Amino acid sequence: MQQVVSGAFDTLSHCMETYMGKPHASNLSDEINEAVMRNVVKNLRALIANLDDDFARGELIWASVLAENGLLKLGKQTDFQCHMIEHAVGAYTNCNHGQGLSVIHPALYRHLLDAGQEKLARMAEAVWGVKGQTVAETAALGIDALETFIREVGMPTRWSEMGITDDDVLRDAANSCLITQGCCRQLSRDEIFDILKECM
Repeated sequence: MQQVVSGAFDTLSHCMETYMGKPHASNLSDEINEAVMRNVVKNLRALIANLDDDFARGELIWASVLAENGLLKLGKQTDFQCHMIEHAVGAYTNCNHGQGLSVIHPALYRHLLDAGQEKLARMAEAVWGVKGQTVAETAALGIDALETFIREVGMPTRWSEMGITDDDVLRDAANSCLITQGCCRQLSRDEIFDILKECM
């Protein structure tokens, strides 16, 4: 079941990283993506509540196909910085891919809060159903909702939960990961290291 949840979170991560890419203006690909993200959240909760729920399993498989078959990427310049960071951590540790993504995403999005607040706020409302008094507050509430969901489904939010406690390993990962153009702005290797350390 741990692998099922990890796989489902990887699906959600693919959706989020596609969604946060350019263009930031409203578009059909992103509107479809919002529905897929809501579906993953709903059906992962349903499956955890009932491991024999074959319908929920089928929906999660269908969502995983949509997350990576190219449909959601039509007209998009995707942002897969979180994946690149996690792959590097995985190269130096025995890190489960989905779990690594669950650790990185909230911290990464908090670092991108200023530059990406419009898109983060839209995701907060469309996927998590939260809204603050300002765009920035809504975006921050959405990141909090994501982190709460991660804990709800039993995924880690800290490296220490996976036995990763060595700063040098995180430094190596930050120094070697592929740096993408990103959704809002490009990250430096020092900032990537800061993000990874914040997750300790």
